[in-house]
Amino acid sequence: MMKKRRFSVALILAAMLLLSACADASQETVQEVPADAGEEKDDGIRIGITFDTFVLERWTRDRDVFMDTARKMGATVDVQTANGDVEKQKEQVRKFTEENMDAIVIVATDCYSLKEEVEDARNKGIQVISYDRLIQGEQTDLYITVDNEKVGTLMAQSIKEKLPEGGNVVMICGPEADSNSMDVANGFETELGDGPWKIVYKSHVKSWTPENGTQAVADAFAGTEEEIDAVMCGNDGLAGYVIRSLSERQLAGDVVVVGQDADLEACQRIVEGTQTMTVYKPINDLAKEAAECTVKLARGEQIVGNVLDVSDVKENEDGQEVPYYGLEPVAVTAENMDSVIIGSGFHSREEVYLNVEN
Repeated sequence: MMKKRRFSVALILAAMLLLSACADASQETVQEVPADAGEEKDDGIRIGITFDTFVLERWTRDRDVFMDTARKMGATVDVQTANGDVEKQKEQVRKFTEENMDAIVIVATDCYSLKEEVEDARNKGIQVISYDRLIQGEQTDLYITVDNEKVGTLMAQSIKEKLPEGGNVVMICGPEADSNSMDVANGFETELGDGPWKIVYKSHVKSWTPENGTQAVADAFAGTEEEIDAVMCGNDGLAGYVIRSLSERQLAGDVVVVGQDADLEACQRIVEGTQTMTVYKPINDLAKEAAECTVKLARGEQIVGNVLDVSDVKENEDGQEVPYYGLEPVAVTAENMDSVIIGSGFHSREEVYLNVEN
């Protein structure tokens, strides 16, 4: 009888531990432990990173690579997500500042609303990094991203190649609060130029949420009486909504649709023939470089003159120069899908060709 009782107690304890672990996993905060034995020694560097959202596929990749790289360099990372709420992101930045983090990395929900929080953090000697989106109103210590104007340029080039005689173009851009979206749109319109390609409708989604994306696409199709020949989408998520709407009109594959991020579903649509192209951004490289630069800055190391040239700067809208690290994007079509996406290991062949080879 005693053995059975001990066994029952052990089961209860095991169940309690399991429930505790599940409860911890449900929390928004993700804390990464420092490097293990055999890796680079922990030097006490603490990094706080706040993401706009994890709704988009790419941000989970950024998170995982950033955390893994920082951990191997001996840093501890506290990850937060604002879920598209700028007030929540402000609270997260203030919390990181109060905890005296060595560095704060921000994927801004609203690039124009974080001036006070960034200023407070930098006044405490904390390094602040604009990740993928350049924070406005206050200088940050680094802006690292993919060349977003080039992203727009590649989108426009794809449309021009597919429609050499010209055509009517709809633009469904990202949020105006996202400075990257504005850079992409500027690059697109500059490349499209004054030729036979006419922009008949242009809008910006309110935020990167499914409901706003769906509404923006519905508004775009209702907002023009012109025949639509091509649609420029702020990301692959929007491209998916566009193609769904085109499918309902039996036009999928007949209208040129371009997006960015090389999401798996977008790559599948490209080999299926319903999406024309996506822009691959080397996210793994971006997150790795961001983590390495962040740890170096937190340690007090100079990256300007070492990692970056002195001339590598971007001006924010106040004319303040921010050290800039920009990676080159790549246009992906059905023709180079295997070499760029599958060859790099970004997605597997089985995943990309799931719907056309089975």
